[in-house]
Amino acid sequence: MRQAAQDAAVQGRTFVEMREAPRSSLMFRTAKLLCESGEYVCVVRDISATGARVRLFHAPPPDTHLFLELANGDRYGVERMWHRDDHMGFRFSCTIDVDHFIAEPSLYSRRPIRLKLQRPVDVVAEGIASPAVLLDISQQGARIEAGRKFALEQKVRIAIEGQSSRLGCVRWRSGYTHGVVLQQTFKLDELANFALALQPFGATDPNAPSPVALRYA
Repeated sequence: MRQAAQDAAVQGRTFVEMREAPRSSLMFRTAKLLCESGEYVCVVRDISATGARVRLFHAPPPDTHLFLELANGDRYGVERMWHRDDHMGFRFSCTIDVDHFIAEPSLYSRRPIRLKLQRPVDVVAEGIASPAVLLDISQQGARIEAGRKFALEQKVRIAIEGQSSRLGCVRWRSGYTHGVVLQQTFKLDELANFALALQPFGATDPNAPSPVALRYA
């Protein structure tokens, strides 16, 4: 009994210390959660050296241990501690450098969060549909791998089963991999729910919200 009480006291002190670590408010830092069930958009609202609070746009993934990845590719191991409404609290697997996290240094200009999906799609160009794979997607664009090469600046329509078509323009090409700029960008919550519907967690969770349907003029 005495040992159990001592263990509980230690756990309590650890939780209090984690909560009492100085926090830095990050009003809006887009990131993503990586876990076995997929990749999900989130927004980091505040952090400390030991933990973070993030906002989600849908039901949380079921995983307990995840990674939190920033737009510059920095990845942090986290453990879910609590979930309330659309916010979740995480504990970092080790103490982090808060200043480095906030600065988010990168050799490149800041890029939007991209979600890796690996989903089959049809790419329609000049009335001809070609099978392809959607490799990743962001608020502004998508990367696809197709069985044919599309011309630069060619208008294409990306058709995904169960989703509205996305119109775009081929901006770059490397072999059979193409970068497509979307004609109409996603809002962050729209991207979050779109990605949720295409990943196993969203496909199997009966309580997950329906994706936002986007239509192009």
